[in-house]
Amino acid sequence: MKIEEEIKQSAFKNEYQKAYINVIFTSGYLEQAQSALFKPFGVTLPQYNVLRILRGQHPKPATISLIIERMLDKTSNASRIVDKLVAKDLVTRKQCPGDRRTVDVTITGKGLELLKQMDELEGGTGTGIGNLTEEEASQLNTLLDKIRD
Repeated sequence: MKIEEEIKQSAFKNEYQKAYINVIFTSGYLEQAQSALFKPFGVTLPQYNVLRILRGQHPKPATISLIIERMLDKTSNASRIVDKLVAKDLVTRKQCPGDRRTVDVTITGKGLELLKQMDELEGGTGTGIGNLTEEEASQLNTLLDKIRD
C-alpha cells in the first residue's frame, strides 16, 4: 500500500519529505511485524538482538560495552535487557576475573537452542521484506547506506 494511503495524506512538500516519512513509517511497520513473530518465543526485538550478538561471540564472553556497540537500537538499555535474559536462563552474567569493574555475558545452551528455533525468521521473513527481489533488496541496502553516509 502506498504511504499516502497508509497515513491518509495526499500531498507532501517534496519527494524528500515523502521518502523521510516513508522510511520512518516502514521502520515502525517492520518492527511491529518482527515483534509479533517473536512473541511466541517470549523475547523482544532488543533481547533477540543481544542473543544474536552473544551467539556471534560464542564461546567467548562479551562485555556490556561490546553489546551496546553492536546493538541495532543504540538507545536500548543493554544492562536491563541482559538482566531479563539472565532471568530467562538464556544468558549468564559473571564478573570478569581480569577486571572486577567489567561483567562478562555469555549465551547459554538454552539461548543457543532458542536462536536455532528462531533462525527461520532471520532476514525479515514474514515482515514484507520478502516481497522484494534480491536485486531490489540490494538496491535498498545501497540507498539506506547512502542515507547514513
